[in-house]
Amino acid sequence: MNYKMIFYFIGYVLLTVAVLMLFPLLVAVWYREPSGIIFLYCSVAIACIGGLLTRMKPENSAFYAKDSFVVTALSWIVMSVAGSLPFYFSSAIPRFTDALFECVSGFTTTGASILPEVECLPNCMNFWRCLTQLIGGMGVIVFMLALIPSTGGQDLYLMKAESPGVNVGKLVPKVKKTAFYLYTIYFALTSLMIVGMVIAGAPVFDSICTSFTTTSTGGFGIRNTSLGAYPVAVQYVVAVFLFFSGINYSFYFYLAIRRFKDAFKMEEFLLYSLIFWGAVIVILLTLTKIGGYGMEEGFRAAFLQVGSIMTTAGFSSVDFDQWPSLAKTILVMLMFAGGCAGSTCGGIKISRLGIYMKTVRKEIRQLCHPRMVKVIKVDGKPLPHNHLRSANIFLISYLFIFVISLLLVSVDNYDFTTNFTAVASALGNIGPGLSMVGPTKNFALYSDFSKIVLMFDMIAGRLEIFPLLVLFSPVTWKKNS
Repeated sequence: MNYKMIFYFIGYVLLTVAVLMLFPLLVAVWYREPSGIIFLYCSVAIACIGGLLTRMKPENSAFYAKDSFVVTALSWIVMSVAGSLPFYFSSAIPRFTDALFECVSGFTTTGASILPEVECLPNCMNFWRCLTQLIGGMGVIVFMLALIPSTGGQDLYLMKAESPGVNVGKLVPKVKKTAFYLYTIYFALTSLMIVGMVIAGAPVFDSICTSFTTTSTGGFGIRNTSLGAYPVAVQYVVAVFLFFSGINYSFYFYLAIRRFKDAFKMEEFLLYSLIFWGAVIVILLTLTKIGGYGMEEGFRAAFLQVGSIMTTAGFSSVDFDQWPSLAKTILVMLMFAGGCAGSTCGGIKISRLGIYMKTVRKEIRQLCHPRMVKVIKVDGKPLPHNHLRSANIFLISYLFIFVISLLLVSVDNYDFTTNFTAVASALGNIGPGLSMVGPTKNFALYSDFSKIVLMFDMIAGRLEIFPLLVLFSPVTWKKNS
């Protein structure tokens, strides 16, 4: 274990957080908000600690698989603690556990909140909430890989440890350029959405904050009614960009280099589109036939909520907890599905669901024809056995953590729907659930113990579980492991 390099890298994470805090400070200056001075104090303090850790670069600067998982998990914990300090010291969120919960929810793009009225917060605090989701969406480490010096040629290990999906590869030969292209696509989508929201009639500040939390599929809102406060045109803009944000970024890279055939032949994109629009149609029919919605209103609500839940953003324009049972059931199922690998979405991921379906089909065929040799292929290429094994272990780990977390939060003695959807929301990085954690409520009702469990779930879900499992595994810390 390269401890010196781990501390050195965490120092860079702290320096990154310190620099990011200057942006809400500028917002506070613009709106003349006295509480914004807290960002300056916190930024200076965090920068000093980060500066001490990065004062001398270790001679051995290599990161290997185990080191990368450990430093990724530690980095997300450290930056969440650091990011929560402005909330706590400004008394915007008086309890530290709640401040940490809000920040973990931000960086992991979960969108679950303990705040009953977000409009009571100063603009600088709301901007910080949304900025944490923008940076956390694509990943802080991916962001740093595009900026900081190389870590001994082992950058791909870091990207794999942080980035979601079955298999993270390089879009171009160099990891640094891959990280740069990913963030270029990410910021391009965000910029386009800001322009689209302004044209649709949203205020500039609202457009910036909402775009930050849409393309990151985070879902933090700066209005108490989430998206319900905005005009119909704005809701459609958000819904469209939610759909775009759930697509694997490789799709956009192929479009950018004019490999259109490769882009539209991606099996994951096709399956994602099929599930997405299939869910929209079924919910639309349910709302118009049973829920009393008109055609346009039903389509808009279905489009927005399917996009919000499937991409794990967690916005709401209506109280979908009041929808017919079939519509709510579909939304809960979409919580587990998530969006595409290589996007900013949480959940199990469409790519894994595709692999699981192909695995079941292969098993049925082999039961019928024992001598048949069938190879699972993805996009026409054979799927390596280690990728299949990793996908299967991920599902087992995901379900195991889900069950244990559900048992632990049940100690607070809330109803099953509340606890089930709260854990599903946290582990899938979604935001609202149903019943007492529905779209018109929040997570403040839970005890500190349950909030810690849910925070663990948020980070585990965002990092695809394995980095946290490696961090807390005893074998990781054995000298000869």
